[in-house]
Amino acid sequence: MSARRPAYVASTAELLPVAESIAEHWREVGATGHLLARNLDTGEQLGFDVDTPVPLASVAKVPLALVVLDRIAEGELDPALPITIDPATKSVGPSGVAAFRYPATLAVGDLLHLTLTVSDNASADALFDLVGVEHVDGRLRDWGCAGIRIRHRMQRMYECAAGVAGDDFGLALQLAIRDDAAAQHSIETLDPAHANVGSATALVELLQRCWLDQVSRPGATAELRRLMALQVFNQRLSSDLRADTVRVSGKTGTFLHLRHEIGVVTAESGDRVAIAALTRSSRRASIAHDIDLAIGAAARSAFESLRS
Repeated sequence: MSARRPAYVASTAELLPVAESIAEHWREVGATGHLLARNLDTGEQLGFDVDTPVPLASVAKVPLALVVLDRIAEGELDPALPITIDPATKSVGPSGVAAFRYPATLAVGDLLHLTLTVSDNASADALFDLVGVEHVDGRLRDWGCAGIRIRHRMQRMYECAAGVAGDDFGLALQLAIRDDAAAQHSIETLDPAHANVGSATALVELLQRCWLDQVSRPGATAELRRLMALQVFNQRLSSDLRADTVRVSGKTGTFLHLRHEIGVVTAESGDRVAIAALTRSSRRASIAHDIDLAIGAAARSAFESLRS
């Protein structure tokens, strides 16, 4: 049976082959997914399968951070407010406070920094606990971000995986890949009906509104842009774009077979391109540098094609 042809988006005939080439490259490295790249100033764009709701993994930390920053900008929350995180009850993860062995007290502003720069799950869930998952989702509704749903804390992903696979991460990965093919999800937080989800279109539109100060308050969006520019991970969007004349402000998302990144690529010339690259792997591998690099190659191709 032949593979399904992606539904392509291209503002001009010249951009269509770029989108087709990216989709084919992803297929060659064993990944399928969804891509949208848009020039923030001209509106030109390219991509494929852009309106499918996709489980976000840590990409969900971007709307979380925006809602917290909005509360700060409105004067309802003090960024210096101290929050203590207990290692006995903290969320799991490889970085930030999630990896700490002893209690830590940090200000809300520093929790935001760790959430976006090193994708710290414990910091993110401390913020979710502070403002409420329902409040984050409701604020997105208020802002008209209909294509993004926030339904759970970060720790919920690990709880659901452990619920079906125990401590066997390899089994959880195998189940995730199997379930994608069957469209019946045994891990609840990989089911678009229950997960934190967003489409490539909705995520690019959120980035565009944040970069053009068309959502929340200018102080909140400015701080979000600053923090996203400090992300330490450079294996995806920026892997083929690192240069003194280019800045990538992004946020990765990784869980089991999911490898995502959203961000804005800004050139010294003034060109600004928002990109959402959402992928899932079809092979059992917790490390897949070829997929990461394919995302980087896609970002470079899209950016170069959409520059003014």
